[in-house]
Amino acid sequence: MDTSSIPLPCLMDGATGTQLIAQGMPAGTCSPQWALEHPEVVLALQQAYVAAGSQVLLAPTFGATAPALEPYGVADRVEAYNRRLVELTRQAAGEGVLVAGDLAPAGLKLIPFGKDSFEEMVAVYTQQAAALEAAGVDLFFLETMTNMAEARAAVLACRGVSDKPVWVSFTCDDEGRTPAGTDVLAALIVMQGMGVSAFGLNCTEPAHAAEQLARLREYATVPLLVKPSAGLPGNYYTPEELAAWAAPWAEAGARIFGGCCGTTPAHIAALRQAVERVDFSQFVPPECDPDVIPCASEKEARFITPDVDVGETIQCTPDLIEDILVAEEVSPQGALKIAILEEDDLDIFAENQYVVKDALCLWSDVPELLEGALRRYQGRAFWDGTGDLEEDFLQEMSQKYGLVLL
Repeated sequence: MDTSSIPLPCLMDGATGTQLIAQGMPAGTCSPQWALEHPEVVLALQQAYVAAGSQVLLAPTFGATAPALEPYGVADRVEAYNRRLVELTRQAAGEGVLVAGDLAPAGLKLIPFGKDSFEEMVAVYTQQAAALEAAGVDLFFLETMTNMAEARAAVLACRGVSDKPVWVSFTCDDEGRTPAGTDVLAALIVMQGMGVSAFGLNCTEPAHAAEQLARLREYATVPLLVKPSAGLPGNYYTPEELAAWAAPWAEAGARIFGGCCGTTPAHIAALRQAVERVDFSQFVPPECDPDVIPCASEKEARFITPDVDVGETIQCTPDLIEDILVAEEVSPQGALKIAILEEDDLDIFAENQYVVKDALCLWSDVPELLEGALRRYQGRAFWDGTGDLEEDFLQEMSQKYGLVLL
């Protein structure tokens, strides 16, 4: 199944966590475990979302990874918890409503700022994704993402175990920055390059979501989604106030709608009615300049042209950080080129690639080394066509990691 088989516009569900807390779940508890101990509460909530018009329900598997379960002493129950939570949601969904496996930040930090390697991140998400796939989810939803490394790891994990759609949603502030400092435009460029089926924003203020969706719309080649919060406790948007944003979100490009923290079935019902009143045919897709090619570093969106000048090739030496900083200072078109010539270069590159801000050309004449560098790079790189690598291999790298082929 691909996104084309899911009718657009599409309505997702609303909040789970804040609604479970309202029903008695203690704050700070292990929410997957509590949900399984109180299945009647989860079923009632999800059935209310279906009655309100939700076409996609999120299984309450947010936080059902081994690192997130470990503090509660249940890290060995990843497979069981994910399977049972999907089964529970399937009961509520009934016929015609899709069930999405919910993957969320696992609290992992990439070397050198943490202790986790990228492959360890992929392994964590692969365990959960495989459990969700075995449980029979219809799609995967990566929500409240804050950094590129976890998002990329989760996408690779989902695509490694399934060919079902992967939807990705980041959270951001009024400037479009995640808590980790990543521009959501850079996240869009990287995620859609890796083949996700939809991209958007959740757990974000409604007004901020509209502003940032408008930025994303110009470069989006996949449907945009919006699942904003309803405000802060004691100052929540009413269902009518939240639904008033449906038309602005639609004009900004959203085609998948839902709610995050603080939203209720009443919010979803009001949003459904508001979306039904929108005339989507009036919105004309933006015109894109074919000579402007989106790339991205870990945190910044960057744009190149087919004749981009990459300057002098940088070698992976102990001076890599200094060489990158110097190259970016003098780069005439905002691009640089790093060569991966041997196995040791991969570790050097992985530990220093966070310094890259400009568009990056990765180069190697060894397929395994190029793929290793692309896997470790937390952005979207390009290939300048100067190497002697097979076209089939380059196309595979483009599909898997978003490598831009000039």
